[in-house]
Amino acid sequence: MDSRIGYDTDFLAWTEQQGRLLREAARERINTPIDWENLAEEIEGMGRSELRAVESALVRVIEHLLKLEFSPAAGPRNGWKATVTEHRGRLRRDLKSSPSLRGRIDLPEIFETAQPMALYGLAQDGDAVGPLPVSCPYPLERLLDPGWWPVNRHGLEG
Repeated sequence: MDSRIGYDTDFLAWTEQQGRLLREAARERINTPIDWENLAEEIEGMGRSELRAVESALVRVIEHLLKLEFSPAAGPRNGWKATVTEHRGRLRRDLKSSPSLRGRIDLPEIFETAQPMALYGLAQDGDAVGPLPVSCPYPLERLLDPGWWPVNRHGLEG
């Protein structure tokens, strides 16, 4: 039975498996002039790039959800929602093509990047806001849910 992971089934898992298989082939000393180690590293690097893309999209989603929740400003809300919608779409596509990415998401670490970005953006816009949460108030499922939006702390709609 073939236990290989399909390229089209889970790209991240495929890159990790292929890197491991290339290293195994190198240990068997197959007599071909292939740079096995660097080839394996490059393939695994493609998978790490997928993870970084997911992390980057999550930073943007969290940043803008925090702005939507904590900002007293009405004007930029549609732009923030558009950004969240765009990045949620990217996340859905990336997680569909590489389901194992979901298990690699370090939400507390991602929040450490997103929270100050939201704070700086709110301050730049002149919004007087209280302190933002120190840990992520949104579970991953809400971050990915295209129909979920946080309630604004100042009673703004939409």
